[in-house]
Amino acid sequence: MEERITLAHGSGGRASHQLIENMFVAVFDSAALLPMEDCAVLKAGSEQLAFTTDSFVVDPIFFPGGDIGKLAIHGTVNDLAMRGAKPKFLSVGMIIEEGFPIKDLEKIVRSLKQGADHAGVEIVTGDTKVVQSGKADKIFINTTGIGLFDRQVDISAQNGKPGDQVILSGTMADHGATILCRREGLQISGDFKSDSAPLNHMVAAMLQQHAGDIHVLRDPTRGGVGTTLNELAMSSRVGIRIREKDLPVRGHVQGACELLGLDPLYLANEGKLLALCGEISSSRGTGVDPQSGLWRGCLYYRRGGCRTCRTGYHGNCYRRHPGRRHAAWASPLPHASADFRNESIQSTSESPCSRYLSSGVQHKFL
Repeated sequence: MEERITLAHGSGGRASHQLIENMFVAVFDSAALLPMEDCAVLKAGSEQLAFTTDSFVVDPIFFPGGDIGKLAIHGTVNDLAMRGAKPKFLSVGMIIEEGFPIKDLEKIVRSLKQGADHAGVEIVTGDTKVVQSGKADKIFINTTGIGLFDRQVDISAQNGKPGDQVILSGTMADHGATILCRREGLQISGDFKSDSAPLNHMVAAMLQQHAGDIHVLRDPTRGGVGTTLNELAMSSRVGIRIREKDLPVRGHVQGACELLGLDPLYLANEGKLLALCGEISSSRGTGVDPQSGLWRGCLYYRRGGCRTCRTGYHGNCYRRHPGRRHAAWASPLPHASADFRNESIQSTSESPCSRYLSSGVQHKFL
C-alpha cells in the first residue's frame, strides 16, 4: 500500500520527527540541518547570524489573545530568540484564498505590523499569492527571520547537562486549549486566551543576568511541553524526569482537557519557553523571577538519584537515612532506551514525591 502524508506528520510528534529526519535532512544533506534545531546558526564572513522560517495555517485565524498575523510574527521571533539571537528582520509570504474578505486581510496585516513593533523587528520583504476558491483554507502565512548575536552564547538543544534545572516560563496549554475550544465551538466556562507573545525581550533579560548558566532554550509549540522535552532529551543524550504535581496548568484548561480526554502536556504553547540551565534560581523556589520573568520552580531536571534508597527520583532525596550517607549521583546510565510514551511511574520508595511523569529517556536503576 502506498504511503501517504497524514495529519500526524504535521503534529510535531514522532511522525513529524521521522519525516524530517528520514526525508528532508537525509536528502538535503546539509550540516546545518543535522542538529534539527528550530533555528540555524550560520557564519557570514566574520559575522554569525541566526536564520529560521515558519509557516502558519491556524484555524480559526482570529482567536482570543491573538490572530494568525501576530502568531506568525511571534513564532519566528521566538525561534530566533531560542538560540540567543536578537531578532532583526522578517519576510512575510501570504497565500490567500479567492474570496477572502479584504477587511479581514487588513486586520491581519495591521496585526503583523503591531506584532513586529512589539517584538522590535522590521518586516523588510514579502510575497503574495492568490489561489482559487477551495484551494486553500482562507489564508496561510510564512515568515522567515534573521537575527544577530550581540554576545558570545552557546545555546543549543544539544547542551543539556546532568544536574541542570528545567524551568518553564508559565502555564501550559493555554494556546492549544483556546484554539481547540474556538474551532470546535465548545462552550466551556473559563477565560480561554492564547498565550501568543514574543519571547525575545525575556530571553535578552535572562542572558544579561545568567548567560553562562543557560544551556538550552526552546519554545514548546506543536506537541507541547512533553514533546519538546522528548526532543531535548534525545538531542542532549540525557534523561529528563518531571514531577507531575508541579506542572503549571490553569484550572479551566485542565478541566477542558479532562473533558476532552487530552493531556495538557502535549498541547501547543505560543508564548512560553523551556530552559535547561544551571543554578539560575533556587530549585525549591516558586513564583516569577523579577529580573528574568521566569516562572521558578515549575519543573525539575536532574540525571541521578539517591544512592542509599535507590529511588527513581532525579534530584534531591527527601528521605532520612540514619547512619548512612545521603547523596545524589549524575553518572551515565547504560540501561537507557528512548521512549516517546507518556506514563506515570511509581517510585520504589515512599518519598514525598512518589509519582512522576517520565519524559524523554526512561532509566532503569540497577
